[in-house]
This record gives sequence, C-alpha cells and structure tokens, in this order.
Amino acid sequence: MLIPLQLPPGIYRNGTDFESSNRWRDSNLIRWHDGSMRPVGGWITKKASAFASAPRALISWVDNSSTTNLASGTYNKLYYVSESNVIADITPVGLTTGSEDATTNTSYGGNFYGTSSYGTARPSSGVYQEATTWSLDTWGQNLLATSVDDGKIYEWTLNPASVATAVTNAPTDNKGIVVTEERFVFALGAGGNPRKVQWSGRENNTVWTPSATNEAGDFELQTTGQIMCGLRMRGRTLILTDNDAHIASYSGAPFVYGFERVGTACGVSARKAAVAVDEGAYWMGASGFYVFNGSVAQEIKCDVVDYVFDDLNANQISKVYAVHNSRHAEIWWFYPSGSSTENDRYVAFDYKENHWSVGTIDRTACIDRGVFDTPIWADASGNLYNHEIGNVHGSLTPFAESGAISLGNGDNIMKVTNLIPDEQTQGQVKVTFKTRSYPNDTEKTHGAYSLTNPTSVRFSGRQVRIRVEGNGNNNWRSGIMRIDARPGGKR
Repeated sequence: MLIPLQLPPGIYRNGTDFESSNRWRDSNLIRWHDGSMRPVGGWITKKASAFASAPRALISWVDNSSTTNLASGTYNKLYYVSESNVIADITPVGLTTGSEDATTNTSYGGNFYGTSSYGTARPSSGVYQEATTWSLDTWGQNLLATSVDDGKIYEWTLNPASVATAVTNAPTDNKGIVVTEERFVFALGAGGNPRKVQWSGRENNTVWTPSATNEAGDFELQTTGQIMCGLRMRGRTLILTDNDAHIASYSGAPFVYGFERVGTACGVSARKAAVAVDEGAYWMGASGFYVFNGSVAQEIKCDVVDYVFDDLNANQISKVYAVHNSRHAEIWWFYPSGSSTENDRYVAFDYKENHWSVGTIDRTACIDRGVFDTPIWADASGNLYNHEIGNVHGSLTPFAESGAISLGNGDNIMKVTNLIPDEQTQGQVKVTFKTRSYPNDTEKTHGAYSLTNPTSVRFSGRQVRIRVEGNGNNNWRSGIMRIDARPGGKR
C-alpha cells in the first residue's frame, strides 16, 4: 500500500521526541510555502571585512539625490557604506567605547554608590552590562545614531569626509532613539531616566525645551521596567520595555503625545529583538514571542519555544537581532546558542502561514530589502552579504528532518520497497530514512537516496524518520512523498 508522508509545514520541537511524531522536528535554511518545502535563498558577499568588529545595527536609506546609503554601528565605531561599497569611518569624536560582549560587573562601578558597607566583600553576582547596540534612524536624508553606552544623539549629514556630531540641545545619557511618523525625535531612557520619553520640537531636532511656540515635551512611563526600544508604526509609535508595551499617539497641543499601556508581562529581551510590519510588531521576550496586533500585545503560540530558550545563551541575550524578511512574510531572530558568545542560530516565524523554522547561521545585524533589491545581513567578522539571491548557502546544506512517523498501525513491522517522490524537478532532492522496530531500538540509517520515479529504498521498521535535503545547489521543491509498504510480520 502507498503511505503518504504528509507532514504539516513548519518545525515542531516542544516537549519530547515522541511529541514531534508526524511533524518536522529539525531544519536548517528551509521554508514552506503553500505546503511545499524549499530552501531559503542563498547569499553572496557584498563587502568582505566591511567592519573591524561585529555590527550591532544596520540601516539603509535613499538620500535626496536618489543615492542609496548604508550605515552600521559596532561596539566602538560608526560606519558609512557608499553605493559603491566604499567604507567611511564616521565615528563621532569622543564616542564612549562600549562592550563587544555582555558581562556581569562585580568590580568597581558595578553597582550603585552607597548600596554596600565599606570593607564588605562584594557579592558573586553583579550588575549585568549588555553588549553595545545602536539605535539608527533617518532625519530627512541625514542619519541619526545613538549608542546605548554613549547616550548622545548624533547626526551625520552625508559627507564621508566628516564624522557624525552631537545634536545641539538634545538630552544625553539616552538608551535609544526613534523618529516618529509626525517627525519628532523620541529620546528613550532620556537623561538617564530609564522610563522617560523626551521628544524634540516637530521638524526641529535641536529644540528640546517645551514652550508655547513649540511641541517639545517629555513623559515618564508608569512601568516597573526600563525602556528598551521604540518602533515606528502606522500613525503610532510602539515603545517596549523589558516588562511591558506602550503606545504613543500624537494628539497635538497642549499634551502633544498620549501614552497607553497595551500589554503587560510581555517585555522585549533585547534592544534589537523587535520589528514592525504592516500587520503590527513582533518581538522576542525573555521566554517567549509576542505580537502587537494594533490593539493589544499578546504571546504567540510557538512550536519551537522549548528548543530556542533551552538553547539560548542568556548571558548574551542582549545580542538578539530581529529582521523582517518581507518578501516571504517572515520574522527572523538571530541568537547566541549554548556557550556561544555570538549569534549562531536563528528562529523564523512565517506570520502569513503561521509556522516556525529553525537553523544555524552566523548573523549579527540585518536589514530587509527595500532600498536595496535584496536583504543585507552581516556576520560577526564584519562581512556584509546580499541574501535571498541564488542557491549557494556557503558551506551549509539546507535540510529538514522529521520526528517519528508510524508505519501502518504501529503493530506490524513494515517493509518498504519504494518511494514515490514529489519534486518540482526530478533529481534535485535526496532522502535519508532512519528506522526503528521499537522505541528503544538502535536507529538504522538507510540512504541517502537520489530520487527517481519510483526510487528503490528497501528497509523495514515500525517507525521511520525522514531527512530531506537538496542534491546540489538547486532551487528545489518537495511536496507529499509516498512510500510503498507491506506488513512484514511482528517481532
């Protein structure tokens, strides 16, 4: 009889191995669309060794002369990349050097003055010092930038021979910025107050003192958390703390902005772990994933939440980076796994078809397509890549591997003789089978088989796991395969 290997799209990796029965359990560089499996697009190098260290933010924009521009911040530098890939160091004079890695400070300066007695030994735990990230935005054709460790708001006016300079009158000791749709600059965590939002005058980023002739102002959020980041959305600005979510809505004089809490116990885990899309906003929290749907923030059911958060290096969580892959309606989060100090894994959510995928890749900062034809992602070595182009994935092989699939009713040993493939182009996929006759049996591997129609496979067992991968650098598609199986008796 022909048994269809009809597994739903996406990865399920919560709980035990058995709970992943009849689901895909592991993958790398795989996506599903309309039920068929395929590799994600490949990548090519845009600029090797563009930056001296790992970038922690990227932004692209078009200036008034229709020239494309790219900027990036590292723990100690701010860079500009021209349309022809020429790198310019535009680091502000006197920029406070930050931290390439997150640390826990138990030495001098690692706590608040006066919180311990002279001569008392320091505790083994100290204040968490996050890795340095940047907030980057545009002000017309100019670049605005703030490093979380420096705190000043800098502006760069497109001259590669000049460095960015501090915005006149702007607050200092900020944790981030965002430019609203109404053309105000929001300073987040302004002046060292972790709950304070301060904004400039409208269309004037040098006016910060409120008066009867401007709309500058400030507001302190009623929250137990600290402001982490802000996202520009349609008609509103979303502000995320490490504990909750707030919406800022423009109301005009005299109050200018009104603030409303739209979610509790939904804080963001890192300053770059959130993205806005047309449908709302998505972010990674400390132990789950969240969405703001335009009305309220709520947790997303995640089929890989156990796998991600059991594997994530919590000491380096401040490096988590989210990017929207708009062409495929996906949100990708890059994170450091296990004992890794840099982002080496990803988890991706297809918000149109509502499924998840996971994999291994080294990326520390990313931007979506838009200004450029393809997404641009960067790695920890400072290299820039054009993504979703071609079918070459460096040294990595796209694959998906299932959990256990019961053959027949699970009672009889089943003998499988043939596989009927379902490919877009015959021969571009190869398949490996891994069988057991009972749960604690030693797993036996059969293949890999390069597929023909039909493919002779010859194996037996009560359950099987299947691994599908590309047979070369092809843009392959794989649908519902079928196996020809017959009862082979009991054991």
